[in-house]
Amino acid sequence: MFHIVLVEPEIPQNTGNIARTCAATGCVLHLVRPLGFEISDRMLKRAGLDYWHLVEVRVHDSLDALFSAYPGANFTFFTTKAPKCYAERRYREGDFLVFGKETKGLDEELLVSRKEDCVRIPMREESRSLNLSNAVAVAVFEGLRQNGFAGLSSEGALHRLSWDT
Repeated sequence: MFHIVLVEPEIPQNTGNIARTCAATGCVLHLVRPLGFEISDRMLKRAGLDYWHLVEVRVHDSLDALFSAYPGANFTFFTTKAPKCYAERRYREGDFLVFGKETKGLDEELLVSRKEDCVRIPMREESRSLNLSNAVAVAVFEGLRQNGFAGLSSEGALHRLSWDT
């Protein structure tokens, strides 16, 4: 449905959790080097549980390499510095949702050059930011909501409670 881009992710558990979100929603996960961990990292694999076979992961040497690989694609950049709320943006199938590294976010020069494509997730002023994996989930599910949850089952997990008993 969407392309999730993590620019220089640092914490393997966050990336593993995001991979699990991608597996559950059919999103492609793009990792932009340098990475703060090895792809084979035990914590990364553990956080993604047994969902890795459901995730398409693409690794790029730089953000410029990603942009070159997808000319004409729609990119949305998530940052705490944007004036526009993420829910005001219209998301379409195939869009790229871009998130920066946990300690610094996205490069300010990039944000200034693409300011019309920058959005933020509202939060209290005294809060610095959301956890990266939570921010990705918020963004993905807003995009899915706007697109009628296309391609997703309303049936959910295999094990169901019997509500009719």
